Amino acid sequence: MVAYFGRFVRRHLNALRLAEWGRPAIAGHPGPVVVYSNHPSWWDAAIIILLADRLFPNRVSYAPFDARMLERYGVFSRIGAFAVDLESARGAAQFLRAARSLLSRPGTMMWVTAQGRFVDIRVRPLGLKAGIAHLPELAPDAVLVPLALEYAFWDERGAEAFAAFGKPIPARDLLGLSRPQRLARLDDDLTATLDRLSADVIARDPAPFTDLVAGAKGVGGIYDGWRRLKALAAGRRFDPAHRASDAPRNPAP
Repeated sequence: MVAYFGRFVRRHLNALRLAEWGRPAIAGHPGPVVVYSNHPSWWDAAIIILLADRLFPNRVSYAPFDARMLERYGVFSRIGAFAVDLESARGAAQFLRAARSLLSRPGTMMWVTAQGRFVDIRVRPLGLKAGIAHLPELAPDAVLVPLALEYAFWDERGAEAFAAFGKPIPARDLLGLSRPQRLARLDDDLTATLDRLSADVIARDPAPFTDLVAGAKGVGGIYDGWRRLKALAAGRRFDPAHRASDAPRNPAP
């Protein structure tokens, strides 16, 4: 599935970019990890699968999944997704029961799109589901890590996917707070991470990012074929990217 989604992202998106300031800071943490994110797009599941593979290859990842959608996309149940009914109180109990079991296992990582539904990145407050505030009680040795996800069109025909992790929060630091206070703290930390990532996305500068996956550049087809021939005739190296340099292939000294 990692190979499949890697090809899928390269085909349909321009890049998956990770903010350098937003690299996850959990190296050496022996306990479970909960990554909780906003949920702006259908693409989130594919992006999370690739982040898990590229950044946490030694951890076993799980994720709650809308029960109705899991019936349609059953393959996800074979790679760590577990069903949660998002429309009932029963679903909250399902989530907490599964979380208690999974977070008791060494090397476990749980990825939670904590808004529980698709929400525009500009919406404030984020409206995180209350279940995320229960997790410190179930796994006091865990750390909770905010993950900001965003998508935008820059200079190529494909969209850019952006990701940034915030500062890890030890679950024990949250236990002294009431559940509403915990939820507010988690919301605040994710909001701050989202706002910082959005500022970099708005700047449209790739320098603060590392490309974890790079897609095909250019328009393709007859148009790029014509551009390639034109570059060859002019003695230039052909680069299909929109911002490609027009410098000669072998410039004079």
